[in-house]
Amino acid sequence: MDGCAQMCKCFLILFNILFALLGLGLVALGMWLRFGAETRGFFDIDLNTTQFNIGVMVLVVTGVLMLLVAIIGDCGACNHSKPALSVFSGLLSVLIIIEIAAGVMAFTWSGRVADELVKFYTTIYAQYLNTRSPGQAVTLRLFHNAFDCCGVGGPIEVFVRDTCPDGNFLKQISYSSCPGVIKDVFNSHAPLVLGGFLGTAGIMTLALVCSFVLRRHVSPSHASPPSYVLLTSSPSVIFPPPAAQQI
Repeated sequence: MDGCAQMCKCFLILFNILFALLGLGLVALGMWLRFGAETRGFFDIDLNTTQFNIGVMVLVVTGVLMLLVAIIGDCGACNHSKPALSVFSGLLSVLIIIEIAAGVMAFTWSGRVADELVKFYTTIYAQYLNTRSPGQAVTLRLFHNAFDCCGVGGPIEVFVRDTCPDGNFLKQISYSSCPGVIKDVFNSHAPLVLGGFLGTAGIMTLALVCSFVLRRHVSPSHASPPSYVLLTSSPSVIFPPPAAQQI
């Protein structure tokens, strides 16, 4: 195996480890939100909106697919298995197509996507006020750090101050309301959002190319287990007993 194939193998192993960790995080977050939503706080209100259910389902399904792809990819790269690398390439191709399609949809229907994401955020926000669940706190922190905003109350957010991005006092009192920021990002920076999706798809495409290179350099001895011939002792030659001497 030459240097290019060795580099591709190392890249695939590192890529799949990070991919598996990210997938595991998405599954854990989705399940955390799902079970956290079933816990009622002080107010007995129904917060399971359609946007929330769809968001949780997307998190869990995406995380499971990423875990499956990462496990198969690592098995193929470490064991030099052509069948595993072929399955990995097929599943990764499907994920790349989904990633590109999601980016194009987010760019084309940026206003609708922004509205759905705002509804998902406000549901998580209301759930956190109601239950103070750690899963909802993690989700709010992801939103707040990604969009550099905090809460729905404007510059002075009191109820979810503990989930706001870190910063000095002046910065903490100048955070914008997240629903407005989310809509502005999707409406005004739709090409940037599309670029993020396409950049992620590009990294996944590089992993796909490495899987093709590694599969081409897998020798037949690695592709299939060697055949073993069971050696048994040769049968003994039985000589007839000597004829009795005639007297």
